[in-house]
Amino acid sequence: MKVKINPERCQGHGRCYDLAPGLFSEDDEGYGQVVGDGVVPPGEEQPARLALSNCPERAIEIL
Repeated sequence: MKVKINPERCQGHGRCYDLAPGLFSEDDEGYGQVVGDGVVPPGEEQPARLALSNCPERAIEIL
């Protein structure tokens, strides 16, 4: 499993990095960004799905 953020959709609500800080962080302007290469480590699948379902702009994709 891998996560990705569409920067054109992200509005900087920060739910992704609040709910899954091991997978997402914020840039200097508060927009979400994927940590590392986006590969979801074992045991982090649930936080990835939680971040996906809580993104108001649907900017997160799970590949």
